[in-house]
Amino acid sequence: MAQRPTRGTTASRPSTTGRKKAAKAPAADPISVSAVLARLRTLRPTLGPAVQRIADFIADHPQEVVHMSVSEVAERTGASEGSVVGLCKSIGATGFQQLKIVLAQEIVQPVQLIHEDLEPRDPVADVMAKIFHSNVQTLQDTQSTLSATAMEKAVKLIRAAKRIEIYGIGSAAPIAEDAHYRMLRIGLNAKSVVDSHMQVISATLTGPDVAVITVSHSGSTHETVTATRLAREAGAKTICITNFGRSPIQQYADVLLLTMARETQFRTEAMTSRLAQLAIIDVLIACLALADYGHAVKTIRKTFDVLSLKRY
Repeated sequence: MAQRPTRGTTASRPSTTGRKKAAKAPAADPISVSAVLARLRTLRPTLGPAVQRIADFIADHPQEVVHMSVSEVAERTGASEGSVVGLCKSIGATGFQQLKIVLAQEIVQPVQLIHEDLEPRDPVADVMAKIFHSNVQTLQDTQSTLSATAMEKAVKLIRAAKRIEIYGIGSAAPIAEDAHYRMLRIGLNAKSVVDSHMQVISATLTGPDVAVITVSHSGSTHETVTATRLAREAGAKTICITNFGRSPIQQYADVLLLTMARETQFRTEAMTSRLAQLAIIDVLIACLALADYGHAVKTIRKTFDVLSLKRY
C-alpha cells in the first residue's frame, strides 16, 4: 500500500514539512539527458536569489560548467557549495558531478564519453596516436604544474610522521594501493584504506603523528573529502593529490600536489589522470628514498631478496 501513489496516502500520514518536501522532489526519478536545462527553467521562479544565480549560470554557460568544480561554480555565482549541490539534487541529479556528466552528454558527441579526442570512425592507428598523445600531454602539463616546494613539504611531513595512511575511492583506489606498496618497499610504516567506512573510522583515529595522503582527481568525492576532513580535525597532516582547480578537498589539505588532466569533464572514471597521479607517486617515493638513502636502499635490497622467492 505504501508504494501505491494514491491521493489519500500523503494526507493520512502524520508527516512533517521536511517529508512533504522530500515527496515533491524529483530526485527519486532518474534524470534524463535532455531534462537538465528544462528543469532549471521550470524551477527557477520558485528559487531564492542566490540559487537563481546558480541556475542562470548553469543554463547560460553549460560548456563552462562541465569544466568547473563545485567550488568554482559557487565562487562565480556568489553562492555556497551547499547551494550548488542542493540545486543539482532539486532537479534530479545525485550531485554536482552527475549534473556535469548529464550536461556533457547534451553538449558533446557520445564518442567523447570514451575519450575526448576520438571520432566514431577513427581507425585503430589514430586511436593509438590520439590516446598516447593525450597521455604524454597530461604528463607534461602535470610536470609544469607540480610545485617543487609542495613536494618538499610533503616529503618533510611524511618523514616526520610515525604512520602514513593513504585514501582513495573508485579509480583512485589502485593509486592508493600502489603508493602503499611503494612505501613499504622503502621501509615506511604505511597502509592504504580504500573502503569508505574504513576511511572515516581510520581518519578519526589518526593524530598529530600521522600523515594522510588522499588521492582524488575531482577533489569532490564525498567519501574522501569527509575522510580528509576528519583526519585534519584529528590533528593529522594531510597531503592531497588532486587535479588543478578549486575543489572542496583543498580546504582540508596541508599540501596540494596537483595534476593537470582534462578528461573528467565528460567521464565518471578518470583515465589519463591516473598516469599523472602515478607519476606524482613516483616522484614522492624517489624523494623519500633519497632523503633517507641508506635505510631505503637497505630495505629495497631486503624486500627484493624476499620477492625473488616469488619468481622462477
